[in-house]
Amino acid sequence: MNSQMVLTMGQEALLMLLMVSAPVLGTALLVGLLVSLFQAVTQIHEATLAFVPKLIAVIAVFAIAGPWMLTMLVEYIRRTMEAIPGSVT
Repeated sequence: MNSQMVLTMGQEALLMLLMVSAPVLGTALLVGLLVSLFQAVTQIHEATLAFVPKLIAVIAVFAIAGPWMLTMLVEYIRRTMEAIPGSVT
């Protein structure tokens, strides 16, 4: 295993991390922004008002995008495991 292979594997791992976490983080960011805007307009500053909508939105994203996320992770792990024999010299 040379340094180029290690760097490539690290780059693929980071890209996979970004791809899998982007839907959840993007949804939480968007819902948090909308709730903050709503709280600023109505001057209602309740902590649960910020938490509960984000939780519901993230659960919905996991329900919708969960199978895709799992498939992506399983494929990445499968490719990584298949690359092990070729990288050991």
